[in-house]
Amino acid sequence: MFDLTALRQAAGLIAQSVPPTPQHRWPLLARRLGCEVWVKHENHTPAGAFKVRGGVLYVQRLLEREPQLRGMISATRGNHGLSLAMAAQKAGVPLKILVPEGNSAEKNAAMSACGAQLIEFGRDFDTARERAAQLAAQSGWHLVPALHPDLIQGVATYALELLEAAPPLRRVYVPIGMGSGICGMIRTRDLLGLETEIVGVVSSAADAYAQSFEQGRIVCTETAETFADGLACRMPAPEALDIIRTGAARILRVEDAAIRAAIRALHEDTHNTAEGAGAAALAGAMQERERNQGERIAVVLSGANIDRRLLAGILGE
Repeated sequence: MFDLTALRQAAGLIAQSVPPTPQHRWPLLARRLGCEVWVKHENHTPAGAFKVRGGVLYVQRLLEREPQLRGMISATRGNHGLSLAMAAQKAGVPLKILVPEGNSAEKNAAMSACGAQLIEFGRDFDTARERAAQLAAQSGWHLVPALHPDLIQGVATYALELLEAAPPLRRVYVPIGMGSGICGMIRTRDLLGLETEIVGVVSSAADAYAQSFEQGRIVCTETAETFADGLACRMPAPEALDIIRTGAARILRVEDAAIRAAIRALHEDTHNTAEGAGAAALAGAMQERERNQGERIAVVLSGANIDRRLLAGILGE
């Protein structure tokens, strides 16, 4: 795992493509939650989500190891794939992305616009991920995993920005998809020697990480039927679970209705757009309103890539 010097070097490299995002304290959110609330605005990256940081670092380091790289293959519900597509296009590397059937039309369009070849396959992310591995083995193209040390280090730069810019925080709420965001937050907190509590948030309809955290072993679920596609994981990554079980205080389950309410709250109180996964952290903080009274907390708005019709329906509720 990386040290603080390596993390700062990664931040400098990533900043050439992804400028640091702001962290703001929002008075209306403070009134709503009864505590000081800082929002880390990863919805302000060029990709509209935090994943682009990991994509930039991963592709650069991959090319250093494999300068004759033929191409890359990966699976995604959107933000991971978009981050790779942007990095691959800049590097001139062919990229194939597997997405599940019925995936977000707007996320698909964004990946295609960045030059990725999209292949729809399977009922969910984990099925698409298995197919991506098969195609990579057949073609000899590099398989980009959903979780990797370079991806964690890349996305950890958002945590470095937040924890160094904001005043001391009692706790930070972080959404969990495959785990790179919360792993990066845990590692950065530890490197900075802070006592900030880190709380993971999952959808109650996709709670494989919560079950695994509680039972101390990998627990896979049969389904992950949540509109918050960035949280729709059925099969946790063992390496992420190890970090989370060591460094997170707990993992909260939030109902999809609570995530929708958090999307509306972010719009009303900050006029920012959040996708489902991006609003999950605030939903977790709202769920723990009593615990947070009088504290200073932060929530990670991890992304804004939500389809227009879905967002319109949520805001109109």
